[in-house]
Amino acid sequence: MTEYGKDLTRIETPIPGLVVFELPVHGDSRGWFKENWQREKMTALGLPDFGPVQNNISFNDAVGTTRGIHAEPWDKWVSVATGRIFGAWVDLREGPTFGTVFTTELDPSRAIFVPRGVGNSYQTLEADTAYAYLVNDHWSPTTSYSFLNLADETVAIDWPIPLSDVEISAKDQDHPRLADVVPIPPKRILVLGADGQLGRALRARYADAAHVEFATRADLDLTAGDLREARRWRDYGAIINAAAYTAVDAAETPDGRAAAWAANGTAVARLAAIATEFGVTLVHVSSDYVFDGAESGAYGEDAALCPLGVYGQTKAAGDLAAATVPRHYIVRTSWVIGDGKNFVRTMAALAERGVDPAVVSDQVGRLTFTADIADAIAHLLETGAPSGTYNVTSAGPARSWADIAREVFRLTGHDPARVSDVTSAEYFADAAGPTAPRPANSVLELAKITATGFVPRDGDAALAAYLAD
Repeated sequence: MTEYGKDLTRIETPIPGLVVFELPVHGDSRGWFKENWQREKMTALGLPDFGPVQNNISFNDAVGTTRGIHAEPWDKWVSVATGRIFGAWVDLREGPTFGTVFTTELDPSRAIFVPRGVGNSYQTLEADTAYAYLVNDHWSPTTSYSFLNLADETVAIDWPIPLSDVEISAKDQDHPRLADVVPIPPKRILVLGADGQLGRALRARYADAAHVEFATRADLDLTAGDLREARRWRDYGAIINAAAYTAVDAAETPDGRAAAWAANGTAVARLAAIATEFGVTLVHVSSDYVFDGAESGAYGEDAALCPLGVYGQTKAAGDLAAATVPRHYIVRTSWVIGDGKNFVRTMAALAERGVDPAVVSDQVGRLTFTADIADAIAHLLETGAPSGTYNVTSAGPARSWADIAREVFRLTGHDPARVSDVTSAEYFADAAGPTAPRPANSVLELAKITATGFVPRDGDAALAAYLAD
């Protein structure tokens, strides 16, 4: 019998993400009423904002009708409209909880959220039972499922009505035992800009992850008109946007300005629209160039945007677009060093060739190594950190470019005194083409990313390790 007057309550289960909810049901002599799905109240209690797109109803006229065990590639919210069911759920996802079981009864006052990849099965305990489920993807004939036999001896579900006495479809009777089940893999992750410095670091970070895909501009043009149809986007859990236009000075030219806005602004806005529509987490890489560098201290994540040049303006526009996505991480970096042409490699090469460089000394910041950015991105996604902006650079004291150049000379066995200081104005005075204004202060505050459990490497130690490799 349905229990009236419960408080809306969340109940955890042994299966990660599988959550039971007690629902308030209000009844009188006329019948009863309940809020079967209430987005604001339920997400406030920690239920994922899973974005249902379809509502299905299963009606069962006989006691003992049994269905399952099916694991679908979408999330579902299961609730009873009338009658009562016994439910059994088995985790069929890849990972340490594969094979974990949870059982309970559901009536109109109890519902359950079933995450993607958790096998679900139901046995009716009363005649004329109807249960409904909201799902966040449309059924497709090409959809891939996993199944488990209702009678599997390993999970050993204690069915209230023996399976020998109930109605089961022939298809459900033929499902495999647990040892033969194909686990449901994680949702895919798509890395864009896979041929850049950060893209290569992400390739290394996810080298053994079969669910991670890598795309270059040749594979997926973000400015193409068919972006929405380019992928089955609901199959993706995250898009990591490591693609960007980074030619800071060339962005000040007419052609460069157009290219920078296309890659750093328009493309991000299009990705944000895709991620919002399909419930995908968007990871977007930002830059210290969104600030003017006029502050005396480190820039926090909530500092006001105030870019100086075209490159910074386009990156700021991309940040604003990415921030509209309900699930997003904006990873703000500075002075990026990775596998490719960069300042550290240039200084090391000059040292070896006997060149004594004059290096800018009135810009200060911290280096950010692409391996650390890749690790930070993976950390945010794996821990499910709150959406928002996170600064990610090396830790330690701020340095000028000249200071870093001297340290490169020292670490490579050359005399640091060969590096002389020069101001930005002096350095760019004889430039052949337009030059972009640079922020004088690029130091980013790291407390927020550290609070999530990610500890940035010391910049001096990271530089030494990079040069040693």
